[in-house]
Amino acid sequence: MISTFTKASVAEVLAKELAIKNPMALPTLQKIVINIGMGSWLQGGKDFARIIEGVEKLSGQKPVVRKAKQSISNFKLRKGMPVGISVTLRGEKMYNFLERMVKIVAPRIRDFDGFSNKSFDGKGSYSYGLTTYAVFPEIHYSDVVKNYGVGITIVTSSRNTEGTKALLKTFGFPFKKEL
Repeated sequence: MISTFTKASVAEVLAKELAIKNPMALPTLQKIVINIGMGSWLQGGKDFARIIEGVEKLSGQKPVVRKAKQSISNFKLRKGMPVGISVTLRGEKMYNFLERMVKIVAPRIRDFDGFSNKSFDGKGSYSYGLTTYAVFPEIHYSDVVKNYGVGITIVTSSRNTEGTKALLKTFGFPFKKEL
């Protein structure tokens, strides 16, 4: 599905933009992590199988249920209770997800004018959140039990913000215009 982005074309554009001659020094995508935290909803012992199915549909692989590492009485949380689900995408599934994110999901987000320029961590990662996972075309609104926010982290081999931003722009990632 990532036919529009070949490694050679991305490398060529990045080499010019970052002025790097060695192709092995160019930043590359390493992984995309999708995380949904749903701790408060699970307090009532509700079934979250439909949410797992939804994340499986949008990612193409089975997510892992994340459990609490320690008990916190103020949150009514006990060690071992499920608090969220996450999935790590690599390889072809990662590129397919990124292309769907750029070409299909981003235009479906209400009042979308680009992703924030402030979400870089300075070490090669970019994290952003969506208020609902229902914007993905694989998820039908009838399947949405409760609107959960989705945290998405894109990890690259770049060691700085400039390399990460240049790589994501090469893939067509829409960023907000800087004033």
